[in-house]
Amino acid sequence: MPSFDIVSEVDFVEIRNAVENSSRELDTRFDFRGVEASFKLEKEVVKITTESDYQLSQLVTILRGNLAKRHVDAQSMDQKETTRTGKSFSCNVEFKQGVDTAVAKKIVKMIKDEKLKVQASIQGDKVRVTGKKRDDLQAAMALVRGAELGQSFQFDNFRD
Repeated sequence: MPSFDIVSEVDFVEIRNAVENSSRELDTRFDFRGVEASFKLEKEVVKITTESDYQLSQLVTILRGNLAKRHVDAQSMDQKETTRTGKSFSCNVEFKQGVDTAVAKKIVKMIKDEKLKVQASIQGDKVRVTGKKRDDLQAAMALVRGAELGQSFQFDNFRD
């Protein structure tokens, strides 16, 4: 029976490249001359630090633009709360990996509510969809693509 997996993965090589490009862009920006501002990639978290809250939002916009150039979906970004220490503002940006159980349940329920002739099951951090016809599987893909679930999804292991 044909099947495919719904996964949510981010390529950290592309994230590292986007952070490096953002740092280079920060060095050339006129409005950031003489300002303590930086991007740091530590494991799977990008730490953004600067002197004001407004500049912090500009740095997040720069990072978001460079992620888009590297084909990383901005929905995978999870910006944590802004913290202020002394005269600097900072925030951590994490990236969503895998499909959490709550989102996976929403996907399964959404597919069942559409009454497509496919079965969806949660398998760890992915959702496996199986069906008899390829067209039904493609309809399920279109349904998941069109849904606003706050996360980007990829379709993996399409088997006939």
